[in-house]
Amino acid sequence: MDFTNGQVSNNLTLLEVFFLGQSLFKSYRKLSGSGTAAPVLDFKSLYSLLSSDYKIVVIEKFGYGFSDVVDRERSFETILRQDREALTKAGIEGPYILCPHSMSGIEAIMWAQNYPDEVEAIVGLDMALPRAYDHWDWDSTIKKERLAAFARELGIVRLFYSDSQLPEKLTDKEKKIYRALAASKAVNTCIINEGLAISDAVTEIDRKPKPDIPMLMFVSDGHETGVENWIDIQRDYISDITNAEVIELDCGHYVHNFRQDIIAEKLVEFIKSL
Repeated sequence: MDFTNGQVSNNLTLLEVFFLGQSLFKSYRKLSGSGTAAPVLDFKSLYSLLSSDYKIVVIEKFGYGFSDVVDRERSFETILRQDREALTKAGIEGPYILCPHSMSGIEAIMWAQNYPDEVEAIVGLDMALPRAYDHWDWDSTIKKERLAAFARELGIVRLFYSDSQLPEKLTDKEKKIYRALAASKAVNTCIINEGLAISDAVTEIDRKPKPDIPMLMFVSDGHETGVENWIDIQRDYISDITNAEVIELDCGHYVHNFRQDIIAEKLVEFIKSL
């Protein structure tokens, strides 16, 4: 399965946009959450089940996958602006169904708040929500990220990406590419700087009304998130949204690689109901 690849140039830097399929389904990571080395490969287990019926779009933000690493500010306002520009330049028109994983949930909410006509719905793939960061240990996170960046510079990051740690749908060639990208880009300047911008993004989101749009939240068991009440936060967030549902999957954080079959099934039902 091959993506059409579009390189979006911006001041001599490149941001990669990949798309395939028919109608429109927008997927981005956090997005992984923060630090996913190769989003276009990481989401393959899920989008391979959907691309015959829907148009899949994966934006690899600066610092991720095949996109450039840039030493510039990475506020969520900037990230959102660049993602919207990338879609426009690639000829991908909305409205979109945003499918954020982990930290990208913050961007998805901001997108729906600031540009409501562009967001038809949000499908959370264990997405982070503002209250998940209320008691976050930022100092510990930064120390761990800098340690991981040092490990990348030493060339030992590759050891953490064994076959068992990679999405099972990847070919041997794709696994080699994933490892190479991780070895060269894991926890780079972009990723560290966007992590530092989360607190300001949450403050900005809290100033505005919650977007009352259809939401389908696929939720892990929370054990890998570092947030004690992860599932409760998801349920509390959707409690006053007109059309929203939480589906608990009892698996690890990368739900799209553990429970892709049930996610694809429920997602198709959700899209048809819109």
